[in-house]
Order: sequence, then structure tokens, then C-alpha cells
Amino acid sequence: MIKQYSYNEINIVDIFSRVEEKKNKITDVVAEIIATVRQKGDIALRDYSLRFDGAVLEEMEVLSEEIEKAYQDVDEEFISILEEAAEHIRGYHEKQKRSDMMYMPREGVVLGQKITPLDRVGLYVPGGTANYPSTVLMNGIPAKIAGVKEVIMVTPAKGGKISNEVLAAAKIAGVDRIFKIGGAQAIAALAYGTETIPRVDKIVGPGNAFVAEAKKQVFGKVAIDMIAGPSEILVIADGQADGAVVAADMLSQAEHDEMASAVLITDSKELAEAVSVCLEQQIPLLPRKDIARKSIDDSGKIILAKSIEESIEIANQIAPEHLELCVDNPFDYLGQIRHAGSIFLGKNAPEALGDYFSGTNHTLPTGGSARFASPLSVDDFIKKSSFTYYTKDALAKEAEKINTFAKREGLTAHGKSVMIRFEKEAEE
Repeated sequence: MIKQYSYNEINIVDIFSRVEEKKNKITDVVAEIIATVRQKGDIALRDYSLRFDGAVLEEMEVLSEEIEKAYQDVDEEFISILEEAAEHIRGYHEKQKRSDMMYMPREGVVLGQKITPLDRVGLYVPGGTANYPSTVLMNGIPAKIAGVKEVIMVTPAKGGKISNEVLAAAKIAGVDRIFKIGGAQAIAALAYGTETIPRVDKIVGPGNAFVAEAKKQVFGKVAIDMIAGPSEILVIADGQADGAVVAADMLSQAEHDEMASAVLITDSKELAEAVSVCLEQQIPLLPRKDIARKSIDDSGKIILAKSIEESIEIANQIAPEHLELCVDNPFDYLGQIRHAGSIFLGKNAPEALGDYFSGTNHTLPTGGSARFASPLSVDDFIKKSSFTYYTKDALAKEAEKINTFAKREGLTAHGKSVMIRFEKEAEE
């Protein structure tokens, strides 16, 4: 049964806290896996694949013929849905593209910024308790829009097999190469390279606790998108909301993972009671009922607030991954929301829209990191270089000021590098 609280009865900072797995054990195991992959390369990858996935891998890379066959074997209806979802995702992310910038702030001075796509990125697609073609689209399409030269996908191959839907999504997203490797060992291979898997510049995509820890440990050798934790949903709903609908929306995330969190904040005691009853009615009907049951019992919460405004104040402190605003006139409140990964406005915008079809990205900051982090976007697949040009006259106007600045920092060679250009002229 989900627990109910008033605002003053709960520690908001801990709203999405969970009993975490033994961190030290995970850290040590992952460190050993990474070290082994660095030392033994493909041999280690094959050993770990057999141990963890039951896969005997003669060939780690998925051949183009396999991808094409998988695409053909998926039913036409789902291919059409994948294609349309991809079109929506492309449409949204095309709007995020940046262009070079150049301007002349002073006479003889040109400043600017050059946008360069990353050369090669690694896309991690989970393959444990569920099938995630949506993750392929959400991570692969923005990379291609950014202009990344090569997108490498890794995913666990249980028994040596990757689902046809995931391979079809990879074809639609434009993924360049696919490898049947998952877990921390896949992250290590992407970060350091092996005989078969090339080293990448950045790793994106969600995974379990071992994958998240591996991303932490290789960060610096490569870039990463974020450390994604278990799924979260926070629903703000008024008294006119439908309890069955709100309960269903909460369960859309609770079914992900036993450690997922689903929270309702409402100013209506009647709605809180209705949602509690509806959750108990709906959980037993779910194929993943055991997962949803544990998620709701351990981490589910209903918080009673005095008003929708106070509900939003609480939500801003929590900074959820997904925020549903199930109220009338949701745009009246949008400006008040400061911290959320993705915001779903109104009573006809369930979170599942963002997971699959609306076009916004579903790779989002979790664990309160929406206070400072953003959803995955085209920006994650580019880098920016600044550039500077001065004419000699422009440099002459600012040379003494730069020299003085450098001396105040005790870095005289900095100043000298400017002044030497004019000292030679004076000598002549």
C-alpha cells in the first residue's frame, strides 16, 4: 500500500532516496572488469558474455545481413510506428542544432565559436528485464543530427541474440556498427578499445548499477552523458483529476524497476484516497506486477499539499526526472517550474508520450540532478571551439593592458608574448 504524507511530515530532500546496493562491492567488481578488459581485450569480452549473458560469441559484431533480416522480420505495423516515432524525434531535435558564430566586437578584432561534431560515440542500450528500441532512437538520432561520424551501439545479447526490434530501431536511427556486448565490460571496451571494438569519444545511454558505475570510472578517459539512476515520476494533480488515470501514470514508471519511484502531490484528500485505491486495483493486473508492487511499497508516496502552488514548490525541491502537471490550464503554472527533466502539461499528456512518440528525449537527469542537468540533446554530441583574430593595430591598443594583467598574476611570460611583437619594431 502506498504511503501518504503531509508536506511537513516528509524530508523532501530524501523523496527519491533508495536503499542502494552495496556500493563498495559494485565499485570493486566494476574496477576489476574494466582492468581485465583493458588487459585482455576481446578475450575478456567473450568470457564475460558467456558468464553474464550465456552467449558464446564467435562474432561480436552484428553483420549488416543480420540487421536487414531483423528489420524484415519485424511486423509492418511496428516498423511503421518506429518510423513515425523517429520522424517525431528528428523533428524536435533538428530544432536544437547549433551553428558557428562570428562577430567583430572592436575594430580589427574577430571572435567566434566553431561547432564540431564528435568523431565517434558509443550508445549503450540495456537488454536485461525489458526490450528498449526506444532507447536506440532517443540516443542514436540526436547523434546523427549533430553530425557524429560513427555511432557504435553495444547491447547485451542474451543467449547470443539481440531482439529484432532493437536491431530494426538501430537501422532506422542510422547506427553505424552494433556489438553484442553489454554490462560494465561493454563500457570498458568503448572507453579503451579492444581488437574488435573501437574506442569512442563519448558514451551515452542508461544501464543498471554496474553500467552506471563503469561510466563513472571511465569518465575522463571518455565523456559520458550522465549517471542515470532508477526511473522517477512525480505527478501534480488537482481535485478534478481522474484517480485511475493518475494511478496508471504512476505505474508507468513503477513497472520499470523495483527501485523506481512514483510520487503524487495533490491538494485533494479525495484524489489521494482514490489514487491509493486505484493503485491496489491496477497493480495485480500488470504483467510486471511484482516489480511495480515493490516499487510502490518501497518508494511510492502521496503528499498532501495546501495548493497547486505549494505542490509546485515541493516539486522544485525534488527536481524529478518526469513531472506531470495534471491540472486545468497547465500553461498558467509552467513558468513556476524550475527543476524537472521533462514536463508533461495537462491531463492528456501522460509521461509515456515522452518515452516513445512525442519527439522529446527520454534520456533524462535523475536523483535530483535536474537542478543542474538537462535531457540528452544534440548538444551532447558536439563540442565548441572558440577562435580569436586580431590585426596588429588592434593588438597594439590592448598590449599594455594585457601585460599589466599578466604581471598582476605573476605570469610575466604571458605579457612578454604580447609585448615582444612591438619591442622588435622599436629596436628597428
